[in-house]
Amino acid sequence: MASQASLPSQASPAPEVAIRSTDLSLTWSARGDAARVVEGVDFTLHRGEAIAVMGPTGSGKSSLLAILSGRADYALRVDGGDAVVEGVSVRRPGRGRRLQIAYTGYLAQGAGATLDARMTVGEIIAEPITIRDRKVNQKALAVRTAALLDEMQLPLGAAVKFPYELSAGMRQRVALARALVLQPRILIADEPHANLDIEVLHVVRDAILRRREEHGMAALIATNEPDLVSALNARRIVLHQGHVVAQDAGSACCGHPAQRPITDSCRRDSDPWRFAKLVELSAAAGTILGSSIGRAAGC
Repeated sequence: MASQASLPSQASPAPEVAIRSTDLSLTWSARGDAARVVEGVDFTLHRGEAIAVMGPTGSGKSSLLAILSGRADYALRVDGGDAVVEGVSVRRPGRGRRLQIAYTGYLAQGAGATLDARMTVGEIIAEPITIRDRKVNQKALAVRTAALLDEMQLPLGAAVKFPYELSAGMRQRVALARALVLQPRILIADEPHANLDIEVLHVVRDAILRRREEHGMAALIATNEPDLVSALNARRIVLHQGHVVAQDAGSACCGHPAQRPITDSCRRDSDPWRFAKLVELSAAAGTILGSSIGRAAGC
């Protein structure tokens, strides 16, 4: 009997904790050199919850998301602590890595710019299913693809086009549709608003909120956009040079003026020293981001 383009193992009960990171440290090794890119990160992401990872360029956001998604480059490795994603250890995933990937939708940074130019949009969106299943019900697959195109506010005719025929914003939405096609338990998205026009920014928010409400999907998002963080009612983790320098407890302080020096600096400033100084000054002044803020050792 043909597969119906839905994840068979989704019938197994999902754990209440989607991701638990405990003192997680990551190192990037290349050409004989090694550099610590993430240091001692602790957090817990529950079912149906959203966390925004914020911080300046080079703070370790993309590395953290990549390792948690199970799609990290071989040069990136765990060298301290661990994180458990849907019951699978990222330090020693073994055969569980297939489950980690199946349960996790991943939108990499700049994903829209790296779509396979030899495949049509429809093939790109459907590929995670065709890779996973030997036999696929083509009609069900076409319906799933069309539904995602519609949700992303893309014309149905885009299914037969190639990536180079689309704008950068349209390609970004295709990449998001691909990340959602397996109905993931967790969405890990790195800068999901990249290249999107302001008129379609709500597509990302609506897609995440719909799945959180209907399926309990958890979301881990790398973004420096306070509006998206607020819309998702997300907790925040702020990274600087691989260290967690600020963390909050959720929506209680969303939009509070005490946060603005931090969130605005994430959005506008590329100077890591200025960002760290703002965090330090905010802590000294008692402008606590949620429940706790502080400098990590060596930061």
